[in-house]
Amino acid sequence: MNAGAPAATPLETWLDHMRDGRWEEAWRVTDAQLLQRRRASCWHWPRHEQYVWKGEPVDDRRVLVRCYHGLGDTIQFVRYMPLLHTRAREVIVWAQPGLVPLLARTDGIDHVLPLHDGVPDVRYDVDVEIMELAHVFRTTIETIPAGAPYLHAEPLPLRVDPKRPAVGLVWRSGAWDARRSIGFARVRRLLELRGIDWFILQPDAIEAGWDGESGTFPGELDLVSYARAVRAMDLLVTIDSMPAHMAGALGVPVWTLLSHDPDWRWMREREDSPWYPTMRLFRQAKPGAWDDVLDRVAARLPKFIQARAG
Repeated sequence: MNAGAPAATPLETWLDHMRDGRWEEAWRVTDAQLLQRRRASCWHWPRHEQYVWKGEPVDDRRVLVRCYHGLGDTIQFVRYMPLLHTRAREVIVWAQPGLVPLLARTDGIDHVLPLHDGVPDVRYDVDVEIMELAHVFRTTIETIPAGAPYLHAEPLPLRVDPKRPAVGLVWRSGAWDARRSIGFARVRRLLELRGIDWFILQPDAIEAGWDGESGTFPGELDLVSYARAVRAMDLLVTIDSMPAHMAGALGVPVWTLLSHDPDWRWMREREDSPWYPTMRLFRQAKPGAWDDVLDRVAARLPKFIQARAG
């Protein structure tokens, strides 16, 4: 640390530990904050900023899992439900309505309820926000419940030619973090690569800049149909957004294109993800440098095609 530099905040320390894989040290930071933070009310905060779990044991209790973050966060951390069910008497998941049909088929969940802005219409003994489960179980890289698939969907009949690989493409994330997105004009060159049947799996594709001509567009899909479309792919190429988590949870090969300073869950420097066995990471070398990322993707795709052809 430079002389006179401000001390790192607990959040900065936690993020540093998580990105470096020192997760047990990160949980000690969280432990130190747990009781202090739980003394104050947070229910007037935006829902995704609220903390829920107060450190109570989950063993032999009716546990309500609140899904207060994004769709991708719910998809990533719903992997904990079978593990939670081995300890809890009952597992109730309060999730985004569009995910309810998918989660109803997921192991370890007794009941799925659609999330709304009111109070949950169910009795429970302990509640926890779904992303807090990594702390509940004091997860390390070695103990991530990383088996896939843990979401299940029947593939849509989208294939154009069974002899050519079907590859989905997603280039824009939510507006809250524009650094994760790539302009369609940049990614369009991938669609010109031969030997591939490209599918436009970008939600709100027209609004996201799709030219209406490149690739095959299956239409705007609800989340169940979207899962089925991803399941039909041999590969999904996507920025850091919900589709990356959907593909990983379904066990579909996925190449995730990351900004220079990505979310903590992708850690540092790794080309793989301990969360998803079928995922490969392509990182920006410097902020905004998407062309280099796309060059690496374009160079690796022929190898993917060759390997698939066997």
